[in-house]
Parts: sequence; structure tokens; C-alpha cells
Amino acid sequence: MADGISDASGETFPAADINGELNPGENKDFKVDSVSFEIATSQEIKDRVEAQEKKEKKDSMQTLKTAILVSAVVVAVAGAAFAITKKLKEK
Repeated sequence: MADGISDASGETFPAADINGELNPGENKDFKVDSVSFEIATSQEIKDRVEAQEKKEKKDSMQTLKTAILVSAVVVAVAGAAFAITKKLKEK
């Protein structure tokens, strides 16, 4: 056959889009595999949800760390003030 390659069963390959193959930048007619697209989309959504959960967990951990550090500084300053006033009263 002149327009495609045939096999033993008589079926032929579809004709190729020569302009689309030779000039891929001008080819705007993309064929999307719906199954692959759905898999990629669901994976992207799953990644976004995991990133959001990780960010929320990180934010809560950061808040807890900040609260502990602030409390430690307040206790240290109060202890230092108490020690200084005690030393001043002794003199």
C-alpha cells in the first residue's frame, strides 16, 4: 500500500501528520491520554494535600517551639531578677 505499511492481516498504520512531526512548535493539536491525565491530576492533588498537612504540622510545631523558648527566657529573666534583688538585700 502506498499510504501506510501493511502487515499480514491487511491492517495499515495510520498516516502521519508530517507538518506536526517536522514542526513540533507549530503543532497545537495535542492528544491527551485521559487515564494518564487523571492519574497525574490525582497524584498532584495528593501531593498538594500532603504538602498542606506537612505545612500545618510544621506551623504548629514552630508555634510550640516559640512558646517554649519565650517561656524559658521569661523564667530566666525572672530568676536573674530574683537573684539580683536577693544579693542586693544581703548587702
